[in-house]
Amino acid sequence: MPEKTVGFIGLGIMGLPMARNLLEAGYPVVGYNRSHDPVEALVDDGGEAGDSPRDTAARADVVVTCLPDSPDVERVVLGDETEPNPVIDGLREGTTVIDMSTISPTVTERVAEAVAEAGGSMLDAPISGGEEGAIEGTLSIMVGGEGGVLDEHRDLLEAMGATVTHCGPTGAGQVTKACNQIVVACTNVAVSEALVFADRAGADLDAVVEAISGGAAGCWTLDNRAPRMIRGNFEPGFFADYQYKDLRIATDAGEAFGAPMPATELAHELYKSMVANDMGRDDNSGVMQMIELLAGSEARVDED
Repeated sequence: MPEKTVGFIGLGIMGLPMARNLLEAGYPVVGYNRSHDPVEALVDDGGEAGDSPRDTAARADVVVTCLPDSPDVERVVLGDETEPNPVIDGLREGTTVIDMSTISPTVTERVAEAVAEAGGSMLDAPISGGEEGAIEGTLSIMVGGEGGVLDEHRDLLEAMGATVTHCGPTGAGQVTKACNQIVVACTNVAVSEALVFADRAGADLDAVVEAISGGAAGCWTLDNRAPRMIRGNFEPGFFADYQYKDLRIATDAGEAFGAPMPATELAHELYKSMVANDMGRDDNSGVMQMIELLAGSEARVDED
């Protein structure tokens, strides 16, 4: 049985199944979330409830955060006027914070410095794989930070993910995740554009998906999302508004580092349009709906 107690903060669509996988692997887990229902669900599965980020950290050897955006991580870990009991006030000497959120690399560096000054260590370990990967424990985990700290906690991360990759020093995990989100978003847009074009041209959409999935265009989106997309099923595995947020991080970083991002900027605007049209809680593959709006028709199969 693992001896480390894990404090898990952020029990959302990804965090709750990740925490459950830690329980299943034998880790004692203390969970905290701003809304209490997910905490109750974790307790029902054998976890414990934390009263605040500080209390959760004080009861843990490792603190895992899985939060929506950069300001949330800063608030929960470092504290502000809305969070008077942050993680940093509960850290013991030697405690490791593993932030599995997707946030700005520069914010990551700032938080890691504060954690180090408090006597702890930090890994940035953003994830890819969506809700399915979180449930099945098959996430891809991209880690920035000291290699020795990662070695200490690799078993813990492997309870949540199938692939754990050390990407470099602090912030490198977040840079890698930005690269991942660039490819995911641009692929979603490209697949959407292809399917709407095929429909407008009168092709059999199921046949198109089957044919191009077996060639050079083959990809995860064609295999796992296209059959749902052409049936209008945009139930979320990864929210479009999270994709939009991640692309904002990527484009801001591209500006900071002087990296051209023409395709990413286009994808960013399409996801912004999804959010503006109240589609932010759809799956990120729902960007197809923006291409359909431009075409004036929906690309759907006939289910007679």
